[in-house]
Amino acid sequence: MNWSPTREHALARLAEFLPAAGRIYADRRNHDDGPSIGSRSNVSQLSPWLHAGALGEAEVLEALLAQHAPRTAEKFIAEVFWRLYFKGYLEQRPGVWDSYREGRDAALAAMKANAGLRKAYAEATEGRTGIAAFDVWARELAETGYLHNHARMWFASIWIFTLRLDWQLGADFFVRHLLDGDAASNTLSWRWVGGLHTRGKHYLAQADNIARYTAGRAHGPLTAERLAQDAEPLTEPRDHLRSLPDLPPPVTPEDLAEPYALLLHDEAAHHAPLALPAAPALVIGASRSGARSPGAVGVLARCFTEAAMASGLAEAAATFGCPAVLWHADEPIEPLLAQAGITRLAVPYLPAGWTRDALAPGLAALTGEGRVISLLGDLDRATWPLAKAGFFGVAKQIDAVLGECGIGGG
Repeated sequence: MNWSPTREHALARLAEFLPAAGRIYADRRNHDDGPSIGSRSNVSQLSPWLHAGALGEAEVLEALLAQHAPRTAEKFIAEVFWRLYFKGYLEQRPGVWDSYREGRDAALAAMKANAGLRKAYAEATEGRTGIAAFDVWARELAETGYLHNHARMWFASIWIFTLRLDWQLGADFFVRHLLDGDAASNTLSWRWVGGLHTRGKHYLAQADNIARYTAGRAHGPLTAERLAQDAEPLTEPRDHLRSLPDLPPPVTPEDLAEPYALLLHDEAAHHAPLALPAAPALVIGASRSGARSPGAVGVLARCFTEAAMASGLAEAAATFGCPAVLWHADEPIEPLLAQAGITRLAVPYLPAGWTRDALAPGLAALTGEGRVISLLGDLDRATWPLAKAGFFGVAKQIDAVLGECGIGGG
């Protein structure tokens, strides 16, 4: 797979996958055929570009429905909406993210003080557990920056219930190495496997299921011996109360009539999906890949994130014919605006997670002065409030949301 972080490659991958996005995807999406060239044509592999904002979910759905009827492509449509659902769920429960960070940091401290835990963690992350399938996936993640979604579920289940390692350490391992290290999708998927997202309902990996869905790998199906067969779901001592924040309204040309700067960040590294109604006078790039974790971020994930920003910044400057500058983590942003004679900043919405953690404090003064214009897409605005509990609440409204957003001729 060519993981070039540019929008050009994202669009090329989308076009390559779309013919298979209907019945082929529905029939084959759960098969993990490995990382060999061409072996993953059954899944889109668009998540790194979607997370980086080189592509938007709305334009993926629009392209999909230009080639497939909604019923034919309903499985892939649902997969796109899972991403939106997770974002909306975490947005309404930021305490879940805060709890994850607290638990992760406590688990890292506990591991630092315990040689046995350090050994078990090293064996798991380096692929030396003796559980063949798990070890293959651990090495594959580090070597490629990607895992099939089904493999992510199996891996998380084995990590939690067979190896009995802290789930937050596993989620941290993923977010440090995945090209698509999305705070919402990653954290909530691990919680779902462990039985915290849907309380009491957990996912136990089964060796026969793994063998069945990995049979197409170049060296044959993966084996997984000694898996836990009977394990209790995880529990936690707190409830996470739901409260939907006030989402920003659609931005109009009048909102951007005065000269403004556009901030590109790690979840919105390209201007095209933003569909700006007016051109900026300055583009500012702010990449904060190190904010994913207190630990070292994998080389592939870091390079993808930073290169996506560099590419997006260059393309925005060329498109709008304006200067482009970098906002470094150790400096304030106000001087960058002042030097350009600009007072207002348009910021693609900072979702709950590591991107917000990294950037929101540095924008607090501007926000308090009313100088920040927050950009949020119609599809997010329509879907996020529906993510009140389980995915079903979103799934039953998909047709209505597509119609409301005018996607697919709705």
